[in-house]
Parts: sequence; structure tokens; C-alpha cells
Amino acid sequence: MKIALIGYGKMGHIIEQIALERGHAVVSKIDVNNTEDFDSGDFKSADAAIEFTTPATAFDNYQKCFAAGIPVVSGTTGWTARLGEIKKQCEDEGQTFFYASNFSIGVNIFFAVNRYLAKLMNGFPSYDVNMTEVHHIHKLDAPSGTGITLADDIIKEIARKDRWRLAGKGEQPFDAEKPEDLIIHAIREGETPGIHEIRYESGVDGITIKHDAKSRAGFALGAVLAAEFIAGKKGFLTMEDLLKLY
Repeated sequence: MKIALIGYGKMGHIIEQIALERGHAVVSKIDVNNTEDFDSGDFKSADAAIEFTTPATAFDNYQKCFAAGIPVVSGTTGWTARLGEIKKQCEDEGQTFFYASNFSIGVNIFFAVNRYLAKLMNGFPSYDVNMTEVHHIHKLDAPSGTGITLADDIIKEIARKDRWRLAGKGEQPFDAEKPEDLIIHAIREGETPGIHEIRYESGVDGITIKHDAKSRAGFALGAVLAAEFIAGKKGFLTMEDLLKLY
């Protein structure tokens, strides 16, 4: 298939390598210095666009893809307050959009383990829960999209938690820390691809689950698999849809 890359940083380069290894053609590579290429014939010839950019530019990039009739796979986080608008465009306009806060197969298995453990721990109020995530210093959003997904899933299952907040952050939209807060410690250091750890702590013991990404390759492979998956499909799709194949 013909793939357009939107965002050609470290992740874009790895996605390109994996796409080529899997027999695909990368027909367009758009980055901050050549946004005029959205109007090019090469871009418009793509069967799918894979987008990894910034929270500030992502939504406009999606609109340019939709205007060209190109299905989108996006891994950009920090913009999802507008996710409802994208879902509506998929419903009303027949657009195709695949979104994941994390494309790693291992992370998506970790999501399932997190949901299951949270459901169990709902019945044991002596355990408090918190999260620590570590990412590279170039990560613009905190917590990450992966962290928010993990936190939201915990809050859905554990009745004693009703919101997440960053450790040490008391400004809006959060006031002073409360027992019903799920505290997230967001650390940015070095070139760490991504570590997420959920910790349940009681007076007598602790339970920890952890995912530690060794490189960006797992995220890139998942994005290319998603581009292959959306061929011929319409609507809003996620990793849950893709994983049903396995």
C-alpha cells in the first residue's frame, strides 16, 4: 500500500523503515518544513496517512487528510479534548480514523491487565493506587496519552477514585489533593521510550504491574499494522478492533 507520513522525526523514520520492510511504499513525508506538500499529488495518492506530530498541529493535520479523502492512523496525544469531533466526522462524513494512545501490542495487553486488576481491587479499599510514568525529555504532554488511558480505566473500575491528577499540581482543573484522586507521577528524562507502573499499596503489602518499552520499534510496528488494518474500512477504529484479529 501507499503510505504518507505526517511527522518525520525519530518515530517517523522508524515507521518508514518498518513500512518498507513490510513491502509498502512511502509516497509522501510531511514535516514542519514542507506542510505545503499536503496539496501535492504524491500525498493525495496515499492509501493511508500515519500521523505522529504535536498536540498543537494534530487536529489540523487530520482535517487536511479528510479533505483529501485519506484514512488516518494517529498516535499523537494531548489533543483528545476534540476526539468527539473526529468521531462525529467519521459518522457523518464517512471518514476513517484509527487512534491509539499507544500502538505497542505489549502496552495494549498491559491495558487489559490494568483493567482486570482494577476491577479486582475495587473490592479492597485498604489498597491505595498510584501511577508512575517515565518518558524521554522530548515528550510534550504530561501525563502521556498512555498514562491517561491507564488512569481512566482505573477510575472506571474503582469506585473510590473519581479523577486523576499530576503529583504536585494543585492548579486548575485540580484543587488540593484528595483521597479520591489518582496521583500520577510523570517523569521526563533522557531518551526513555516509555515506562508505566501501577502500584497498589496497603499497610501490609503492595502489588505492582509494569510495562517497560525497550525501543520505539514496537510503537512503529503497531502503527503500520493499523494502516494495513484500515484498508477498506470506514469509521472510528482503535487497537481493540485490531487485536480482535489475533
